[in-house]
Amino acid sequence: MKLTINGKAGGNAGNCRTVADLLSLPEWNGRLVIVELNGEIVSKDSYGETLLSEGDRIELVHFVGGG
Repeated sequence: MKLTINGKAGGNAGNCRTVADLLSLPEWNGRLVIVELNGEIVSKDSYGETLLSEGDRIELVHFVGGG
């Protein structure tokens, strides 16, 4: 499935059907993120039920520590 992830068109989400599936990929697994899907914030409680579709625009904002 082709998605736009963090502004990069053509991101391949493989077999991901939901936001939870996407966040289980190695590059996102274990990170604290805020998910925006097609301009709308997705609540953490609904990651497992929020389906992804071809062409969706996803912004994944993760937190970085430092000083």
